[in-house]
Amino acid sequence: MTDKTKNKTGLNRRTFLKTGAAAAGLVAGSGAITGFPTIWAQNIKNVTLRQFGTGVSNLNDVANKVKEDLGFTLQMTALDSDAVTQRAVTQPDSYDIADIEYWIAKKVFPAGVMQPMDVSKMKYFDKIAPLFITGKLTPESKIAQGTAPHTVGFVESAESTKFAAEPTKWMTLIPTIYNADTLGIRPDLVGRDIISWADIMDPAFKGKASIINIPSIGIMDAAMICESMGTIKYGDKGNMTKAEIDQTVAFLIKAKTDGQFRSFWKTFDESVNLMASGEVVIQSMWSPAVAAVRSKGIACKYQPLKEGYRAWGGGLGLAKHLSGIELDAAYEYINWYLSGWVGAYLNRQGYYSAAPETAKNFMTADEWGYWMQGKAAVGDIVAPDGKVMEKAGAIRDGGAFEARMGAVACWNSVMDEDRYMVRKWNEFIAA
Repeated sequence: MTDKTKNKTGLNRRTFLKTGAAAAGLVAGSGAITGFPTIWAQNIKNVTLRQFGTGVSNLNDVANKVKEDLGFTLQMTALDSDAVTQRAVTQPDSYDIADIEYWIAKKVFPAGVMQPMDVSKMKYFDKIAPLFITGKLTPESKIAQGTAPHTVGFVESAESTKFAAEPTKWMTLIPTIYNADTLGIRPDLVGRDIISWADIMDPAFKGKASIINIPSIGIMDAAMICESMGTIKYGDKGNMTKAEIDQTVAFLIKAKTDGQFRSFWKTFDESVNLMASGEVVIQSMWSPAVAAVRSKGIACKYQPLKEGYRAWGGGLGLAKHLSGIELDAAYEYINWYLSGWVGAYLNRQGYYSAAPETAKNFMTADEWGYWMQGKAAVGDIVAPDGKVMEKAGAIRDGGAFEARMGAVACWNSVMDEDRYMVRKWNEFIAA
């Protein structure tokens, strides 16, 4: 909270919370949905917050619901991951809220363009999945390799850009969305069981395979492939040495020149089109993209693999310049985001909510059973837009939440040798 808030409204929200509307000399009354005092609710309607991030979670339905529930305007811009990273660092005045992945935070937060967030202002902090706090799904879980969200989730103080080794009062991002990624396949076209990341290199799939062309993600898929084939033994595939990067890229270049890959995709729609057309039968994929293919009446499966999943997580971060009523609105938005409606929306797309307990309140027992518990659907499972995604009797690929997120082998990563890795990756794409 800053004095700027007082200048704009004559009274800040903290004053309201401490003294109440009556003590502040105002007519008693609350601002409907969020509990704002009336004058605050009226002022917040004039607020516009600019959010940008990937298309995964920058969704028009969310912006519309924000307007309906909170009263202010949320302008959203969707970009690919590389463009998100560049804009976050080089154009910090062009946004108020950055909806970014944790591996991106590792590149962005040290640049000093974002402000740490006060945990005491987060109403649902205690509902956040422990993966984002301790790195463990359960106390017995092993922390996966790569840029695990908890390793870049906190900083040491309100002014710090240094990541903290343990949870503190100051968060870099409020976690919102995550998933365990694997290979998508066309079961009607692959012609056999797929059990390993190595299967994408089967000569039978020559010219019909694809991987994602986002370096920090693609290199992790490549590492899962190389490790499963026994081609490379990594010390830590989430933080490769230059020699390991060289070996990995050399492997990819040879596979490319041998004709194994049909193409390399960057966007959700590209991956859907490649699979739906049958041009590709096995590829890096995202869960909702698999669902999008199935919604077209085309067989597609998100295949659990014996080596485990590559995971990712994202969250909302605040631009450093944000202050006053806009900052207060941003905190209200963060609390609203974790209150359940958005979490249920994301769950219905095949992602996971960072606050599963609140999301459950906005889902039917059948939806919760299908998406989170690995149970067979009793009725048809529908997407947020009402389209049928799965017929009654279907079981989610990979099963229950614990089975999927409990089998994470690595997280999307930013390595110490990131610049070198990106340069080598680009050599692979250009080869």
